[in-house]
Amino acid sequence: MFYRPLNAEMSGAGQDAEADGEPPHEGEVEGEEDAPPAAKQPRLEQEDVGLDLQMLQMAVVPSADTCASQGAAATLEEGEAVVLTSDLHWSLCGCSMLSLCRVHSQGLDFSQNPQMLTGSWAEYTHSAENYLRGCKWAPDGSCIVSNSVDNVLRVYNLPPELYSSHWDMLSEMSPVLKMAEGDTIYDYCWFPKMTSMDPDTCFIASSSRDNPVHIWDAFYGDLRASFRPYNHLDELTAAHSLCFSPDGSQLYCGFDKIVRVFHTDRPGRDCEERPTMVKKQGQTGIISCIAFSSCESMYACGSYSRSAGLYSCEDGSLLALLPTRHHGGLTHLLFSPNGYHLYTGGRKDSEILCWDLRAPGQVLFSMHRNVNTNQRIYFDLDQSGRYLLSGDTDGVVSVWDTLTAPPDGNEEPLQPLLQFQAHTDCTNGISVHPFMPLVASSSGQRKFCWPSDSEDSESDSVEGNVMSSNGVRQDNALVLWWAGPLGSTNERGQEEEPAVIES
Repeated sequence: MFYRPLNAEMSGAGQDAEADGEPPHEGEVEGEEDAPPAAKQPRLEQEDVGLDLQMLQMAVVPSADTCASQGAAATLEEGEAVVLTSDLHWSLCGCSMLSLCRVHSQGLDFSQNPQMLTGSWAEYTHSAENYLRGCKWAPDGSCIVSNSVDNVLRVYNLPPELYSSHWDMLSEMSPVLKMAEGDTIYDYCWFPKMTSMDPDTCFIASSSRDNPVHIWDAFYGDLRASFRPYNHLDELTAAHSLCFSPDGSQLYCGFDKIVRVFHTDRPGRDCEERPTMVKKQGQTGIISCIAFSSCESMYACGSYSRSAGLYSCEDGSLLALLPTRHHGGLTHLLFSPNGYHLYTGGRKDSEILCWDLRAPGQVLFSMHRNVNTNQRIYFDLDQSGRYLLSGDTDGVVSVWDTLTAPPDGNEEPLQPLLQFQAHTDCTNGISVHPFMPLVASSSGQRKFCWPSDSEDSESDSVEGNVMSSNGVRQDNALVLWWAGPLGSTNERGQEEEPAVIES
């Protein structure tokens, strides 16, 4: 498989990393006895629950015949083409009935507020300045990675109690792996074909200030390889955004008015350069976020210049440049699973816009959230594309049902289906589990305390949460929420539900 050369070139990649001022990484671990002590336990835990995970996935995926008899949803014919314009078109990949059954069996229930299961609090209280900056579930749902201001990526296993009926025994989560970057982490992403059953696929890409793009082994925590982007002055430059192609063969990196494409099986400095600005025409600004359409023939780039562009995967040519509608630079964008819609959000911008890609430039509807800082506030879709979730600066998580949007595309704001107070501080990260009714959220933001507050810091500290100068309690945590039917969890003695905010 194409990802094995990453391990095969580790010795050469380590020498290059050392020349660039990075610590050389270790060679490939041959067996369990050679594994680092800290990595053995997570691996053993993963093997223990591996069979349960497979059984759970089988349990939530009914047969194709069952779904067909229930009329799950109309599927696209294989290779069905949708023409947008003469220059902007693609072929939508047909979704199998089995995948649709899996989507519809996720079991999300937002008719009532989600319930807190567990989380990680103590891990982020060692420093008063530390807080989280996002979280992302692994593609196979077995673990989750968090990013924080201390420049450390932490990997948490899905609590094994969730595979059984002993939910009342859930304790605070602790990271099984920590991967420290040298400076501020700009972006990070999972390998899309990752599965814990195959350690070779378990890796995370990350980009940090003044450093190459690093590939971290998410099974052992080692640095596996580096991709070194250089600018026109032959200076090492850091990528501001990262995204693997859907098949995992390429890694797209965003820079100032250019996207560089690396081949996953060839670490080093060789890459393809795709300018977004040609002869003073195109998309300007730093490419701050990248997302791929499910059809695999188109990707979108958002920039801090408040613009969003659609590009061809084949040659990087600009297909369409969407009108500038955001008030702040784009920080996150996401395609709907069917590829018809693109969701965009920006910093210091209260709107998430839904663009209709069948009529490029048209906004179907908007969703309002409170974002009054430059912090990147993530949003996420469930596997069916029906529910969109986002946090805001006040710690509130909003859930929108996109199926209730006005069909005529009059750009009216879509009212949230549900809002609940997830954190007492900014909820900057939100991630929906791939197949279980679980939602992960992360919180925190930079605090500027007055000098007088430092004198009373000890008295203001309560269980690791510190009061800031504006009276808002710091809440730096990674929290897991149960978003399925609550009857079974209440019987297991779970905590009281969070307060629901009237829409």
